[in-house]
Amino acid sequence: MILVAGESLVDLITDPMTGRTVAHAGGSPANVATALARLGQPVSLLTQIGADSHGRLLLDHLTGSGVRFTADSLLDDAPTSVARTDVNADGHASYTFNLRWRSFRGTVPPGTQCVHTGSAAAVVSPGAQSVAALLREARGSATISYDPNCRPSLMGDPERARRRVEALIGMSDIVKISLDDLAWLYPNQPYRQVAEGWLERGIRLAVVTLGAAGAWATTHLRSSTVNAVPVEVADTVGAGDAFTAGLLFACAERNLLGADRRDALADMDETARTATLRFAAHTAAITCGRRGADPPLLAELPR
Repeated sequence: MILVAGESLVDLITDPMTGRTVAHAGGSPANVATALARLGQPVSLLTQIGADSHGRLLLDHLTGSGVRFTADSLLDDAPTSVARTDVNADGHASYTFNLRWRSFRGTVPPGTQCVHTGSAAAVVSPGAQSVAALLREARGSATISYDPNCRPSLMGDPERARRRVEALIGMSDIVKISLDDLAWLYPNQPYRQVAEGWLERGIRLAVVTLGAAGAWATTHLRSSTVNAVPVEVADTVGAGDAFTAGLLFACAERNLLGADRRDALADMDETARTATLRFAAHTAAITCGRRGADPPLLAELPR
């Protein structure tokens, strides 16, 4: 079982060609949970959704994909969070948010081998404090996975955001981050240098997605790089989240999740590390070929 904790929201995506705005299910953690469920990975989502039309869209999307909600999720009358997503002619997205993320009392379900979080939920108060408490509880039994998935409009000053991000990295085993996010958090610092510094702080696997240049990963042993999978891009919404799901699914298949598997994760060999990255890259590429965060089923991926 993988537990994902974080925001669910509706993406209002405007097509750059037609100017038409369409509502899509979104939110980085919810996207990760959706992608994991479609891959066949048992997954629970701790999230917050309102009882409105946007909330119904999210519930239908998530349950239809096979995502289960934890008992700690807040499904109530508060408005569902919304992001307005503008996509340029190259398919790249920018976001503005109306986000509600309240504190919660979270528990780790029995049998959870991995807890994943990231994006706004990990840094926006007051819910961010609850996320941090959940990770502290989970570390004794589960792998901790974190994707900063930076949202400057929500995170504010990069220096302050960096302190929050580094506190979460200090609790994590797997950190996946995009090159753009690294450039915002650590301007003018080579990504390899930043990631290798994280290894010294105790993480076992650092992964940097490089856009059209592919993806790079490192453990304490060595690093690996894979090329991007060619695809006609519809948009990049949810692509990083699909990559994260593919990464975690591949680690689960190799029995690399769980607190007792931290050394095995760190000692992953070149063949396993490269195959894991390739699977994650294929998962992201299929998502890039579709509008909105619409990750693939396992049957759509090469095995």
